[in-house]
Amino acid sequence: MQRITPDRAHPLFDTAATRRIEQAAMAQLPPHTLMQRAGLAVARLALALAPHARTIWIACGPGNNGGDGLEAAIQLHLRGKTVLVTWLGTEASAPADSLAALARARAAGVLFADAPPTTLTARDLCIDALLGIGSSRAPAGTMAAWITAMNASPAPTLAIDLPTGLQADTGNFAIQSIANSADEISGSGTIYAQNTLCLLSLKPGLFTGHGRDNAGQVWLADLGISAGNVSTAQLIGAPVPACRTHASHKGSYGDVAILGGAPGMAGAALLAASAALHTGAGRVFVGLLDGGSLGVHPQQPELMFRAPSALALHALAVVCGCGGGEAVRALLPLVLAETARLVLDADALNAIATDTALQAQLRARAAQGLPTVLTPHPLEAARLLGCSTTQIQADRLGAAQQLADRFACVAVLKGSGTVIAAPSQIPCINPTGNGRLATAGTGDVLAGMVGARLAMGQYAVAAACEAVYAHGLAADDWPAGQPLTASALAQL
Repeated sequence: MQRITPDRAHPLFDTAATRRIEQAAMAQLPPHTLMQRAGLAVARLALALAPHARTIWIACGPGNNGGDGLEAAIQLHLRGKTVLVTWLGTEASAPADSLAALARARAAGVLFADAPPTTLTARDLCIDALLGIGSSRAPAGTMAAWITAMNASPAPTLAIDLPTGLQADTGNFAIQSIANSADEISGSGTIYAQNTLCLLSLKPGLFTGHGRDNAGQVWLADLGISAGNVSTAQLIGAPVPACRTHASHKGSYGDVAILGGAPGMAGAALLAASAALHTGAGRVFVGLLDGGSLGVHPQQPELMFRAPSALALHALAVVCGCGGGEAVRALLPLVLAETARLVLDADALNAIATDTALQAQLRARAAQGLPTVLTPHPLEAARLLGCSTTQIQADRLGAAQQLADRFACVAVLKGSGTVIAAPSQIPCINPTGNGRLATAGTGDVLAGMVGARLAMGQYAVAAACEAVYAHGLAADDWPAGQPLTASALAQL
C-alpha cells in the first residue's frame, strides 16, 4: 500500500482503463479473489488510521464497491473490531462477487443494521463503500441520507476507491441532469472523506476539480496487479533541481520580456516580471502599455523598462497579456508572428478568443516550431472554446486537451489540480497548491515563472509543469497564519 504524496509522479487511469485492468485481473485469478484482496487492503488501512476505534460503520452500496466493504467488514470483525454494516443491495440483483461477500459476512457474524449508528465519536471510523467508480448520477433516497449522516458524523471517513458522488474521470460532482446543477455547485450528496483508498489504479478525478477537497489523503493498493503503462493522464512529481554551473553568466539563462500593464494595471505586468526575475531569468524587460509610466522600479532596479516597439521579440521569451486590457490587442499580430517563445495570459487570451485572424496566427506558430503556452483560468478557457465555465469545470482534462489541440500549443488550465495539456500527449495534473492562491495577481506570477523557464531553454511542456508545481508548492509551504500575496509569492 502506498501513500500518495506530491513529490512523486504517478500514472492515472480513467474509468474505462480501470475496468479493463479489473477484468483482466479477474480473468486470471480464482473467483472472488480480487474482492477479498480489496477488503483486506481496506481493513489494513482502517486499522492503521483508527487503531483505537470502538465502532466502525461501513455503508455498503448495491454493487461491487459494496462488496469490497463487506469483505473489509469480515476482516475487521475477525480482528476484534465492532463493525456495523448497512447494506443497500438486494440478493436478487447483487453481483456474484458481492453475493459471495455477503454470505461470508453473515457466516462470520458481522452485525447488519437498517440505519447508521448514532453513537459514533471522533475516535471511531466511517467507511464509504457505496458506489466507488460506479457513481454517475447523484445519490438519492436512502443512499443520500446515509451520505448526509456520514458527512455529519464526528468520526472520520475512509472512502473505498472514490468518494461517493464524485466522478472518477473529471473530479466533478455527479448530478441527476444537466438542467439540475444545484447539487454540482453545492456538493450535496457527495462524501467528504479524510482518506481515500484507490484500488488497482489512481483515478484522475481525485486530483482535479472537487477531487482534492472530497478525497483527503489518497492511498493506492494495487492488489498485486500491474496496471500496465497505458495511462490516460499523469500526476506530475517534483522536478529535478537545476544546478547552475560556475562558468555560466546572465546570458546563459535567457531574456524575458513582459508585455502588459495597460493604464491602471501596471501591477499585473510587474508581478509577472518579478516572478520571472526570481525564477532565474538572466534579464527581464518590461514593456508597459500605459504610455511609459515607469522608467525604473525602485524596489527592483534589475527590471529594465523598454517601449514595446523597442523589444527584439525574435530573441526573447515573451509573456504577453498580464494587465494588458484592450491595449494588448494591437500588439498581438506582431507578437504572434515574431516572438521566439511565448506565454499568453489574461487579456491576450481574451483578445484572441474574439478574433479568428489571431487564432489562425496562434495555430501557425506550431508549424514554424515556435513554442507557445496558454495559461487561462476557467472563464478565459470558456471564452477561447466558446462555451460556459460550467462546461469547462465539468471536464477539466477534456477542456485542457481541447485547448491544446485547437490552438496547437501547451495549455495550462488553472484551478484546483491545474491541468497541463499538449497535442498528442496525455494530459498532466499538478498535485500542489491550495486555496491561498485564490487572490489577485497569482496568475500573473505563474505566467512569469513559465516565461523564465522558456527563456532558460526548457521545452514548453516541461516549463509549464515545473512552473505550476513550484507555484503550488510555494503556497503549500506558506507559513500558517500569514496571508499569501502575489507580490510576496513572486519573490520566492
